[in-house]
Amino acid sequence: MNFALKEEKGFTYIEEGQGEPLLLLHGLMGALSNWDAVINEFSANYRVLIPVLPIYDMPLLTTGVRALSKFVHKFIKYKKLSNVVLLGNSLGGHVGLVYVLAHPGYVKALVLTGSSGLYENAFGGSFPRRESIDFVREKVRYTFYDPIIATEEMVLDIHAMINDRHKVIRLLAMAKSAIRHNMKDELRKITMPVSLIWGRDDKITPPEVAVEFNELLPNSELHWIDKCGHAPMMERPVEFNQYLKQFLEKIKK
Repeated sequence: MNFALKEEKGFTYIEEGQGEPLLLLHGLMGALSNWDAVINEFSANYRVLIPVLPIYDMPLLTTGVRALSKFVHKFIKYKKLSNVVLLGNSLGGHVGLVYVLAHPGYVKALVLTGSSGLYENAFGGSFPRRESIDFVREKVRYTFYDPIIATEEMVLDIHAMINDRHKVIRLLAMAKSAIRHNMKDELRKITMPVSLIWGRDDKITPPEVAVEFNELLPNSELHWIDKCGHAPMMERPVEFNQYLKQFLEKIKK
């Protein structure tokens, strides 16, 4: 990642470019670098911001999706953002959904990719065995259609994360919070434009999840990316950026 991290007032984030704000939210075990291709493509015309979500820094009793939504609101107010286009992958999408229900006036449109909020098959349906790097490698590869995307550096980072007792307890608490916080009954209240950009081979939030989101969100559009798993902006960045560009042009009108 070639972008400088800023640290101010308790926030760690990337900010590149000027213009309308694009706020990008990473997933449960995602990194800011997951969004590199989006920053490269859109920072020429937009103000692109990616905060580090404090998944491992919250008190255990308050670790959950709602607490992350409150953090996002603090960040948006601190950066004095308005008319935000909010993009979320996996847990980041779920946080975005919770956020716009609580604070609809700050966000003008949503982009969800592999979002939780209805159903997710975290860890491929099994508990992370901390002692086994081969297990971690298998589960990281499970995230993608093409296992080559799962670099050894990524595997080692996640292995280290789930071998840190402080982090793994919060990671599991956050995952449980996301599963408990099913949003099926609330999605019809979100009337802003929503673009769903989904990997057709996503095994964590499978295609039927995208279809259900599309049915429940009243002003949504659904785009499929073939031969693509849970993180389209990483695995198929050209196609992802094309759909995102079309959506941004559409909501300008």
